[in-house]
Amino acid sequence: MTTLRTPGPTIGVVGGGQLGRMLAEAAAPLGVEVVVLDPTPDCPAAPVARDQIVAGFDDEAGIRELASRADILTFEIELADQDVMERVSDDTGTPVHPKPSTLETIHDKLVQKRELEDAGVPVPPFRAVEDADDIRGAIDDYGAPVMLKARTGGYDGRGNVPVESKADAADALESVAGPAMVESFVDFEREVSVIAVKGEDEIATFPIGENVHEDEILRETVVPARSSEDITERAHAVARDVLEVMDGRGVYGIELFETREGEILLNEIAPRPHNSGHWTIEGAQSSQFEQHARAVLGWPLGSTKLRSPTVLTNLLADVDEEGRAELSDIDRILETPAAHLHWYGKRQARPLRKMGHVTVSGETEDADVEALLETARDLEERVTFRT
Repeated sequence: MTTLRTPGPTIGVVGGGQLGRMLAEAAAPLGVEVVVLDPTPDCPAAPVARDQIVAGFDDEAGIRELASRADILTFEIELADQDVMERVSDDTGTPVHPKPSTLETIHDKLVQKRELEDAGVPVPPFRAVEDADDIRGAIDDYGAPVMLKARTGGYDGRGNVPVESKADAADALESVAGPAMVESFVDFEREVSVIAVKGEDEIATFPIGENVHEDEILRETVVPARSSEDITERAHAVARDVLEVMDGRGVYGIELFETREGEILLNEIAPRPHNSGHWTIEGAQSSQFEQHARAVLGWPLGSTKLRSPTVLTNLLADVDEEGRAELSDIDRILETPAAHLHWYGKRQARPLRKMGHVTVSGETEDADVEALLETARDLEERVTFRT
């Protein structure tokens, strides 16, 4: 039996970006407090969290202080140091979810792919890369182009380099500047994702979303995805298989390829709430952030049922150089009844930095996603960070 008192439990979060901000917003109605740790003073989560500890993601003293103030530790960024978190958890008795071992698996894309392949999860052909000849060999075996990926540290397209020919191999490897792997290029029909939740003794999945990327950065998510029922069932089955490999409670963002042949292949996993799940705040009966709070605390999970078709569009900084974050002409968004504006509170706008998002939800369960997408794109095109 779950009992709630005041003050309620506290979740300590390594990372205080927009995910930490939205987690704190979702936790508050449950009577749950959030303390974040982030190296940036007055980080995006700070205005809505109970408190912020200003420290690096691998700062052991800072993470120990966070553990001393929390009932449970989690993270909203993969830069969290799994060794430090495991050591602090062992010393203080403050649990970490998802487990540091899962974070260790996720940190290295090659390790991640090997473990998932061993577990029977379908993945594109891949191999480790030591030198440019390994890339050229992959082109011989897989055909061109291939996708070169940094094994660690990549996000929002950083560290992912398509290699069009053998002549490009050396330059591509130099641009990655570190340990790398290579994958066959997937000729996909669409990119989809499943936001999955691992609770104390239950698993839940949200409806699959269809993701539109440009320059390897997520621009839009359409829910439900414009996929067949068979593909939808297969995507959920693969997501559940992925959770069997992951250790620890919480939300997992599982990115997938739907191939032109009707297969589902795993792309990547985020052991935390994910950009492609932000639509759940308005579009589902409980958001991915509420689910993450429930899951890490060991509470019963909420419903993942779709309220109505929903489209998300990210607000990326359309600037050429870093400057003060100012979003102009938001009136149309505010005046559109089905639209919801989310501002992340970042102080500086950098080229293509995610500064916020807009969701547009249908009024009925059978609302036309094409019309919602057209509305969302129109709203996004009307705003600008340019001064």
